[in-house]
Amino acid sequence: MSAIVNIWNGLDWSVLTDMLLRVIPALVCITLHELAHGYVAYRLGDTTARDAGRLTLNPLRHIDLMGLAMMIVFRFGWAKPVPVNMYRFRDPKRGMAITSLAGPACNILLGIVALFLYGLLYLPLWMHPMGKVGPYVLEMVYLTAYLSVALAVFNLLPIPPLDGSKILFALIPDRAYARLMRYERYGMILLLVLVATRKLGAPLTTATGWVFDRLFFVAEWGFELMKRFV
Repeated sequence: MSAIVNIWNGLDWSVLTDMLLRVIPALVCITLHELAHGYVAYRLGDTTARDAGRLTLNPLRHIDLMGLAMMIVFRFGWAKPVPVNMYRFRDPKRGMAITSLAGPACNILLGIVALFLYGLLYLPLWMHPMGKVGPYVLEMVYLTAYLSVALAVFNLLPIPPLDGSKILFALIPDRAYARLMRYERYGMILLLVLVATRKLGAPLTTATGWVFDRLFFVAEWGFELMKRFV
């Protein structure tokens, strides 16, 4: 028994904790992003996502393994797209644009909430860290905020099949819209090439950092609020 205890105590848990610090925030961001798409589509009259069982907080219904791995490694990634039938909307192009915008908008909102919680919890968790748990909770909340903003910025790129392309396409004539949607399947290949050649990483990191910095005042609000009680 003592040998097992010694082996257990000698294990390096940092790899596991670091992985959890990245995986859990990524799953939260991806799940809420896709749920927002499906819910807004449902409210606009399309029940496709609901019928496919995608109006759920179960991350297993939403994850794309490659996209999740990209989020963990590069902090930019994607989920399994929620099925949407735009022709069930009263105004198909407008409905598709609103549905597409819902995902990034949800991520920005999540980023704001996570930043507020980060500022609110900063003092109590550093003053009473509960061993190593407090700093890990803070880091997880911070990463949730950052990854959520990064997911929003990434998905607003006007490259099919990302949300930004569907928002942009809603502004062009129907014939051009139909023509461009035919090439949606090739957009993912373009994205992978851009990421692999590192042509996309630096601009996205810069854009994400800019948005994140502009939202960080929310964390300062939370911090100042907690200072009144600590």
